[in-house]
Amino acid sequence: MTTLNERIKPIVMPKWGLSMSEGKVTGWLKQPGATVNLGDDLLEVETDKITNVVEAGETGVLRRVLGEPGTVYPVKALIAVLAEPDVPDSDIDAFIAGYAVPAADGEEDGAGAGPRYEFAETAVGNIRYAKRGDGATTVLLVHGFGGDLDNWLFTIDALAEGATVYALDLPGHGQSAKTLADPTLTGLSKAVQDFMDAVGIEAAHLVGHSMGGAVSMRTALDAPERVVSLSLICSAGLGREINQDYITGFIDATSRRDLKPVLETLFADAGLVSRQMTDDLLKYKRLDGVDGALRAIASSMFENGEQKIILGAAVGAANVPTLVVWGAEDRVIPAAHATALGSAARVEVVPNAGHMVQMEAAGKVNALVKDHVTKNA
Repeated sequence: MTTLNERIKPIVMPKWGLSMSEGKVTGWLKQPGATVNLGDDLLEVETDKITNVVEAGETGVLRRVLGEPGTVYPVKALIAVLAEPDVPDSDIDAFIAGYAVPAADGEEDGAGAGPRYEFAETAVGNIRYAKRGDGATTVLLVHGFGGDLDNWLFTIDALAEGATVYALDLPGHGQSAKTLADPTLTGLSKAVQDFMDAVGIEAAHLVGHSMGGAVSMRTALDAPERVVSLSLICSAGLGREINQDYITGFIDATSRRDLKPVLETLFADAGLVSRQMTDDLLKYKRLDGVDGALRAIASSMFENGEQKIILGAAVGAANVPTLVVWGAEDRVIPAAHATALGSAARVEVVPNAGHMVQMEAAGKVNALVKDHVTKNA
């Protein structure tokens, strides 16, 4: 027998990443009375980092919209209700009146507790990381140049359904150690392997974005027994061309006015670059050691609009199960590089998305990576 709670489905303010505590409804993409299918775009939510679309995780009719555009709601607050047409309005009223925000799921110790990241002591110094899920399959997320683990804001929880997922800050990035004895691709790959040793990962599915894709490929070539599969997202290391203006502009920017247009290059929709995103990156760039680390990494990998290290042929010959995903409007690394591995990889080019495709088209990218990991577990 179907219970009332199974027939009425809450839509709540999502939690994207460990640090998100609230979000602002900026607009609804479905109106009351509309039929909602799995994966449909429901509404847009703005956080202090980025604006993104909330996709439907259930099916039904949008019977009630509670989240007002322009209003900020805490994570897990009820903002809408799905139900079939034959569910009485009185039942929906009772559901809303009795709704209670679910208890914290272990990432917080209680009211007011802050986000939890962890640090692993490695040969290159402390590496910050986040860990979600406890499944038998292990996934490791590797960000790109100038990024950090928050580049996987919309990815880590989605992949943690049935897996254990780690996201790390590479050396020289985020809150990890800023000193780099070896700023080369090989050095960064060795840092990833040291991190895996430190947290007890024998082997993992590596998901790499941009430079992180090249780091992941280098790891698969240098330590093949530790890489179960590769998911390469707008990856470096597959072709020569790269937007040198982006690399140089990111390194040289010292003000919001300088940095914001550089960051806009990352997205098909430049409006996704928030003031907070820009300010957070400026704070990072002002940390001791960051400028030197970024310049050293860039010097070892990029020059005059070209990538120095191309790994496609070697990876293609290594028989590593590989997925390649690209944003069709990538202005940092051309989407034409997606086909570099030929038949050795599954290739998906996502329309209306740029270099940060895992943020602009999170639902699509998450589904592709989950499918790839599941098929190669």
